[in-house]
Amino acid sequence: MSSTLKSIYNRSTSFFTPTASSTDLSLTPSTEFTKATNGTNLFPKVDPAVDGPDCDHDCESCTVKYPAKWSIDEEEQLYGQVNGWATHLLVATGKSDWVRDVADEKGSVMEAFGKADVKPTNGNLMLSASNMPPPSAYYEAEPGHCPTTVLLLPAFVLIDNVIPADVPDLTTHIINPAPTNTTPLHITSSTTRPEHLARAMTSPSFLPKPSNVPTEPSQQTPNDAAAAALTLNDPTTLTLTDPSTLSIPPPPPTHLTTRPCPHKYLILLCSQKTRDARCGQSAPLLRREFERHLRPLNLYRDLGDERPNGVGIYFISHVGGHKYAANVMVYRKGSNGEASQGIWLARVRPEDCEGIVRFTVLKGKVVKPERQLRGGFDRERGVVSW
Repeated sequence: MSSTLKSIYNRSTSFFTPTASSTDLSLTPSTEFTKATNGTNLFPKVDPAVDGPDCDHDCESCTVKYPAKWSIDEEEQLYGQVNGWATHLLVATGKSDWVRDVADEKGSVMEAFGKADVKPTNGNLMLSASNMPPPSAYYEAEPGHCPTTVLLLPAFVLIDNVIPADVPDLTTHIINPAPTNTTPLHITSSTTRPEHLARAMTSPSFLPKPSNVPTEPSQQTPNDAAAAALTLNDPTTLTLTDPSTLSIPPPPPTHLTTRPCPHKYLILLCSQKTRDARCGQSAPLLRREFERHLRPLNLYRDLGDERPNGVGIYFISHVGGHKYAANVMVYRKGSNGEASQGIWLARVRPEDCEGIVRFTVLKGKVVKPERQLRGGFDRERGVVSW
């Protein structure tokens, strides 16, 4: 590719190409993520010499217990067996259990995603129903028109007033331009950070300027970029596109509003008993124990508590691997307001909660990687498990 085409490509991709994901990393060799061959290469394991002699011990004060006949798979290797995901969307439903396949929830945003013709272009979207509280209008509207809130990760962005019919616009204007789990933190554009995401999608600089308005030499409009845009039709092929065939999408509907998620950390617990009774049993017990350890630190946030910098704990729908219950996903916000790490654990018991709070949530370390770590990502270091 000539230097001129490279310059054109670099200028135009901010408008027309998806963020790098696990499937298109070859296009950005300077920021390529690598696969961690084992759990300790992905996240550091606690070290008694650094973290204290009891860092790898079970909590001795824990009184919460699983049912006497609790039985899960303890033999299979966990690490590296999960499929990679680029973004994660939590849909507020106010419930902790759902129909077996949440895409079959009639009139729901989850169903709309399952049926939508418009799909994410920046990698695999993990879609979860959650017990996040929806607004009061959710319970008052007609079925299929209930406005709710969704949380987009790793962007840590809340989108309000979403109804099923909004899914194509939500995907096109908010999910597709958002950072993914394989967007390096140090190159994330300010326009994709939580406090700027909505503003960037509706700002005048994103929309075409009238032809009679002169453009300053130092600025480039989207139409200028379109004139020489490179469309990534195939992850391995760059194709010069005829500018007459390109169109700038309009801004998202004005009723879709975004705001930064106030939590600094998230703990997500699979609670879907219609998939497996063990998930329905373990989630409330773990939540109680996590709360016990977070309250003294003034970090616990109840549902609807949006004080900044705390830990939000949410029940979510099936994530796979219920035979390894309990599944726990931890997202840790970085300095730029987005998730810097996503840590997926399994075989979690109540006596593990203290260590998970002290070291996994607060420090990004894993206490029992050999037994509990399924996978995840670290955007600061550029490593993933897939």
